[in-house]
Amino acid sequence: MINKFVVIDLETTGNIPKKGDKIIQFAAVVIENGKITEKFSSLINPKKSIPIFIEELTGLNDDMVKDAPLFSEIAEKVMTLLDGAYFVAHNVLFDLSFLQEELIQSGQEGFFGPVLDTVEMARILYPTADGYKLSDLAEKENLNHDRPHQADSDAQVTAELFLILLDRLTSLPRVTLKQLAHLSGGLKSDLQQFLDEILVNKDDTIEQFSESFEIFKGIALKRLPEQSGKMNKGKEYQYPASEDEKTELVKQAFAAFEKRTGQFTMMDTVYQSFQNENHTLIEAGTGVGKSLGYLLPIAYFSRQKELPIVVSTHTIQLQEQILKNEIPILDKILPFKLNSVLLKGRNHYISLEKFNQTLADDNDNYDTGLTKMQILVWLIETETGDRDELNLSSGGQIFWNKIKNEPAMFMQNQAWQERDFYLKAKRNVQTADIIITNHSLLLSDIKGEGTILPDFSFAIIDEGHHFEKVASQFFGHTLDYLSTRLLLGQFGVLEQKQLFYELEKLGASVPRKPEVMTPATKLNQINVDLAFETDEFFQLIAIFAKAKLTNKRGINRAKVRFSLQDEVKEKKALVHSAERFAFLLKDLHSVIIERLEWIKRESNSLTRSQENKMEEIQSFLNDLSELRDTVIHSFIKKTNDVKWIEIDIRSPQNVTTFIAQPASVADQLNAQFFQLKKAVVITSATLTVNKSFDYIMKEIGLDPVSTIQLNIPSPFEYNQQVQLLIPEDLPEINTVSLEDYVISITEHIITIAEATKGRMLLLFTAYDMLKKTYELIKESGFLHDYAMIAQGITSGSRTRLTRNFQRYDKALLLGTSSFWEGVDIPGEDLSCLVIVRLPFSPPDEPLTEAKCQLIEKRGGNAFSEYSLPEAVLRFKQGFGRLIRTENDRGIIVVFDKRIVTTKYGNAFLKSIPNVPIKKGKMDDLAEIIDSWL
Repeated sequence: MINKFVVIDLETTGNIPKKGDKIIQFAAVVIENGKITEKFSSLINPKKSIPIFIEELTGLNDDMVKDAPLFSEIAEKVMTLLDGAYFVAHNVLFDLSFLQEELIQSGQEGFFGPVLDTVEMARILYPTADGYKLSDLAEKENLNHDRPHQADSDAQVTAELFLILLDRLTSLPRVTLKQLAHLSGGLKSDLQQFLDEILVNKDDTIEQFSESFEIFKGIALKRLPEQSGKMNKGKEYQYPASEDEKTELVKQAFAAFEKRTGQFTMMDTVYQSFQNENHTLIEAGTGVGKSLGYLLPIAYFSRQKELPIVVSTHTIQLQEQILKNEIPILDKILPFKLNSVLLKGRNHYISLEKFNQTLADDNDNYDTGLTKMQILVWLIETETGDRDELNLSSGGQIFWNKIKNEPAMFMQNQAWQERDFYLKAKRNVQTADIIITNHSLLLSDIKGEGTILPDFSFAIIDEGHHFEKVASQFFGHTLDYLSTRLLLGQFGVLEQKQLFYELEKLGASVPRKPEVMTPATKLNQINVDLAFETDEFFQLIAIFAKAKLTNKRGINRAKVRFSLQDEVKEKKALVHSAERFAFLLKDLHSVIIERLEWIKRESNSLTRSQENKMEEIQSFLNDLSELRDTVIHSFIKKTNDVKWIEIDIRSPQNVTTFIAQPASVADQLNAQFFQLKKAVVITSATLTVNKSFDYIMKEIGLDPVSTIQLNIPSPFEYNQQVQLLIPEDLPEINTVSLEDYVISITEHIITIAEATKGRMLLLFTAYDMLKKTYELIKESGFLHDYAMIAQGITSGSRTRLTRNFQRYDKALLLGTSSFWEGVDIPGEDLSCLVIVRLPFSPPDEPLTEAKCQLIEKRGGNAFSEYSLPEAVLRFKQGFGRLIRTENDRGIIVVFDKRIVTTKYGNAFLKSIPNVPIKKGKMDDLAEIIDSWL
């Protein structure tokens, strides 16, 4: 077994050695028998100048390398280090190709030994990590990575990481290692050779019976704790009605306990609402502690009545926070044991039986092979089998569709069912006191589509300001090009060897041939026609959208309303295409059904693998019916839904989406949800406009007379913690062009950034303005030593961008819609919030336009009843980003002068806590910022 590993990292002048890019720093760390035994690093003179962006990235400049050795002078040393070793690097093909080029140019023969890649290893061994950049992994493992992008620091951290990965790899169960070795032939590195070496040595050590995992049908799974049923029944627990009783209980969970009267008021209101069966709205300001404010009373209520209570949130983040942070606190407080479960939709869970079937498939592509390896490791650590835990590549997502849990025709193998994650979730729900779920799953109860939720009469809806929006999406339809192509591509034409090919293979195994059967050539032709019609159909959607956009110059992303009443010729062509598309989908569906029925009827015994294929085809058919329903609902049937097209003019087809949603869901929610439930408590930090709940009640269909309404202000002392500044030397946003406005605000942003030393979050209402502002700040060069992180420009999810922002001392984070809420940056990481413009929805935005038309039709005022309250709630969300704890301090700058120059501006100021407001020229305000922070 090779016991020597050399971890290499290089800094270079660019990415392509063949085009003359050169190494400017080389570093190696040698590991032998599990210990670091030698380190070597050197700057290298590349004999060319270092590009400016490489200098910014690495901190290495021409002066530093001018007296350094040439690579040829250290080439022999490099060869000696690598002799008889594995070559290890983070993204190994990059470092290897560079080194190979330089070694050969120096007259050495190059390195031809085995290689290992720590990116690949980390993806397999940490299937749930947030990211696989070296800095992400160093942070995960608490490794000190003080100088990223310098070869010696990167090589040291990669070596420490590699030792941890080795440790993790060798501790895996033997059965898993064997499966990994079988799958690793298609990787970029020589992991297969390395795994074979580990297995030879692991033979000698007999695997002990493990506490942590069990082998089930040849797959290692995490051992699950025994589920107990409902606990301590029979004993009566009284709800702690007085303040003293609550204080005694709650302080058990906190080292430093401060009584929050607002939280206690909330507890009593929730408990009373459930007792008296009333629907209730509670706005709880930041810092009230609303999660515990509803969890404690519903725990008592659930125990007393022996009923499950559903807690619904909008985001996965909040679900995880409740489960990982709040429920453990509750467990410390309560005198009885509580059963809580998190529940998601069925296809969030893996089907172990299907996954096991795919392990027998050969000829996987790179992504599929890697994803299978990730899942094998994940199964040793997951208790839920929930795909949201996994970090999958886009190819991995496609593979997931083959192994997700869904209703089965055949695969009812009892043995697999005892370890089925979905069935386990369903079983857990039967004994649960509190069921945590999301708004869409809560609503699936309405459609009654075999919902996974048990009957419930009492619910808490947290993040309640999103409930209306989720309901609109839930009662609506969407259609987009990529998903449609991907779906139809699963069946394919015969020579593509997809499900069509599999279906014909199944047919060929049936002994009795039918008298009448649609020939394969005809089925093939339907698929060819369908592929053509799909392209044609989406092109016509884009043509229709462009025809209606003729007067809008310079806008790339747009939303265009669609209606069957439209009198343009492009609409006729589009509707005809939709009709042809729907007919072809129906033809395809009928022919596949005909074949499936015949196979089921005539075939006495199908193998497991054949049944598996039948399942896949059945699942494809269900998706096909859904697609056809959407096309008919959107383009052929007359409905009252608002319909629109979202398009990016630069690549119209690939990102074209068609959406249909009801303009109002109030009546549906009232009749199909609120009327059927005994008590629902809706809570959020932002439900009121100017202290009134009228807007939210109208939107979701609650009766203002019978609904209890409670507003609990934040306990924070905002007047001591926040200053609100409004620069008066900016133009009114609606009086100048976008370009001129961007120039004015960019100067102000630079001034503020210099005063606050970064730590700024800038909230925009439109991506176009964000992008132009970002580019102008970059171009100006004034903030060259600040990290600029921008949504849609810097890659990564909202969470990752926020984390990156927190890593830098001097940073600006620019975000649009989703950054107005759900971003939690406590303490000094965020000291200044800039609101670029008041967050009104554009009046021509289809849903806004339709809602306003509805209001005007019944004689109302669309601005005061819809546009203003919606913008105020969004503004409150943005305002709430700055102060997350009682010790935070900060500045809010609002660039949009309408907040003080218009009558309605007051509605914004009255809806946020009382804070000192200062107006003036930017330079004067910069001095206030300087002295305040």
